[in-house]
Amino acid sequence: MSVGSRDIPDGEWRLRKAKAVVKLLALAPGHRLQREQVLDYLWPGLDPDAAGGQLRKVVHEARLVLDPSLSALDRYLISGEQLRLDRESTWVDVEAFEAAALRARRTGDPAAYAAAIGLYDGDLLPEDRYEDWAITREGSLRSDFLALLVEQARLLEARANFDGAVSALRRVIAADPVHEEAGAALMRVHALAGRRHEAMQEHERLRAALDQELGIEPDPATERLFEQIRSGLSSEPELASELLEQVGGLRLVSGDFQGAVAAFVAAIARLRGSSANHRSARLHRKAAQAHLMMQDAAAAESHLRAAEGLLAGRKDEAEKARVMEARANWLWSVGRYDEAQSAAEASLAAAAVHGTGEDIAAVQETLAIICHMRGAWRPGLQAEIERLGDVGDEDPRLGRIFEFHCCIGEYHLYGDGLCETVEDYARGTLALAIDRGARHAQAFAWCLLGESLLLQGRWDEAAGCLERSTELYAELDARSGALPWQRLAELAVMRGDSIAAATYLRHGMAIAVVSPLARHAWGRLYATAALDALERRDPAEAVRVVRSAAATAARYGECPTCTALLYPMAAEAFAALGDRAGATVFAQAAERVGHSFQSSAWTAMAESARGSLALTDADAGGARERFLSAASLYERAHQPFWSARCRLQAALAGAGGSADRHLLDDSAIAFEQLGAMRALAAARRAT
Repeated sequence: MSVGSRDIPDGEWRLRKAKAVVKLLALAPGHRLQREQVLDYLWPGLDPDAAGGQLRKVVHEARLVLDPSLSALDRYLISGEQLRLDRESTWVDVEAFEAAALRARRTGDPAAYAAAIGLYDGDLLPEDRYEDWAITREGSLRSDFLALLVEQARLLEARANFDGAVSALRRVIAADPVHEEAGAALMRVHALAGRRHEAMQEHERLRAALDQELGIEPDPATERLFEQIRSGLSSEPELASELLEQVGGLRLVSGDFQGAVAAFVAAIARLRGSSANHRSARLHRKAAQAHLMMQDAAAAESHLRAAEGLLAGRKDEAEKARVMEARANWLWSVGRYDEAQSAAEASLAAAAVHGTGEDIAAVQETLAIICHMRGAWRPGLQAEIERLGDVGDEDPRLGRIFEFHCCIGEYHLYGDGLCETVEDYARGTLALAIDRGARHAQAFAWCLLGESLLLQGRWDEAAGCLERSTELYAELDARSGALPWQRLAELAVMRGDSIAAATYLRHGMAIAVVSPLARHAWGRLYATAALDALERRDPAEAVRVVRSAAATAARYGECPTCTALLYPMAAEAFAALGDRAGATVFAQAAERVGHSFQSSAWTAMAESARGSLALTDADAGGARERFLSAASLYERAHQPFWSARCRLQAALAGAGGSADRHLLDDSAIAFEQLGAMRALAAARRAT
């Protein structure tokens, strides 16, 4: 511990708990704790009056150690109802590590991962390792460090930095020998580097460790990888290409499109001169898809041409259909919508004969995007329901198809000129789905209708619709239907029922774990959890949720529109703790969405995030102006709860004059009409 250039030796701390107070505050969110919290941590069994006396004594001692000048005792440690360290003069390695980890996960930059990992300095406070207040934090930091190493290894593996990936994974295994994800990844990286013997040895080490420490065998996925490596001993280029293709697929799912391209291109290179060169068409097609995700149409075109050339004269009709679907995506990306529609329809016809259910679902998603880009998503979806009504609800592709339509539905729910008509459209779609006996479409329509009613503030009606959607999804497909659970949780938070919200979120998260479109679900679920923490006036918990969201996005990827609400919630949480850097990251993310998808609602999210950021600069007037702008935009978007919430934030940011009292009264009236009882209580407390 040091103050400026002065290191404080342990001998200066006459009272051990004086140093403990500083440690507690250094580790606390925002470097602040209520006095009662400190008493519970340090003197849990002591009478409150006696504990209070002890606290005054150790605080005085801590101040003298931090700054012996009697004229500046409050310079670093400030007391009152809260104890806090001065944020401007406080740097904590744990906080720096957590901030760097968040930056790494938000950017996906291997260099940012290296910087974050370099800030981890081993066990937290070894001299306090058995203190209850240190144990939980130590476990959390260690888990986050190991997760960062695994994520870094994935990034390096895709970019053919196999030695770097091995180094990262070995650090994980040294700390946790039964970390199966790291062990399996190390097997794969060794095989990719041409070290099959070491890959086999790692499998044996992992199997023995799991048996000895946990009494279990490796997961089936690990055993399949082992068999793949063992059976590929005689065909090194083909094995390496297969493994790189798997790596590319994993990077696509996680949103690391540059890493996916690198892996697919490396896989193509491994096949040159091989008897399995026919697989190159598939790899070129996947590389093209990754380039399209980066909006690089020119690079995608070169890979598509290569795939089409390799398939010319061949009889692989299923792969030809997949390449045609990728070509349809390229066509709409360059604005050639009519040609894209024709290509997608031809791909669908071919996939229906030669492809798999996944192929058909992928083309259906492409057709949905094309209809959306042409402004014809609504009639296109209804036409699709007409077609799919004859398929039968046992078809597993339907769940994925309608999960994707839920994502496009968000654009309509939040879009100017669209949100006003979503309710009528959802009712019409529901009637059609019932008439056609299409229950997947019914589950989707009930959810869309419930969402529209929820945002309009018609909560009793919304609850019934969303509950019916969850019932239908549960009957049809265990891997679909996270969205209605999330919306039920959001409704429970708005009503002030955190217990119900937690139950709904657990249901939604269980589905998201197995959903093929998880990147559309996780951001919404975590945004709702963060909102609940903020409504409970627990910004530290909201920040924890935000950090979990970043870690999950590193694994499953992130949809910007589906994650949009998380950004203002995150900015608000960091701002409440005085963390300007954290608030800035998410205010900028909210602004990017607002600029990309012009609408009142998304712009309102960006404005409210900027309002939170202004609070970290002590700019009350600027914050008030931003929150009022957000309230007006939410009102234009027909979202009364969010409009009232922003008016309340504007009032709390203001100077407390008559204008602010008027805002408090307005928000209280709106909350009472909605049945938002917790928010109503907050408005009344501030009056």
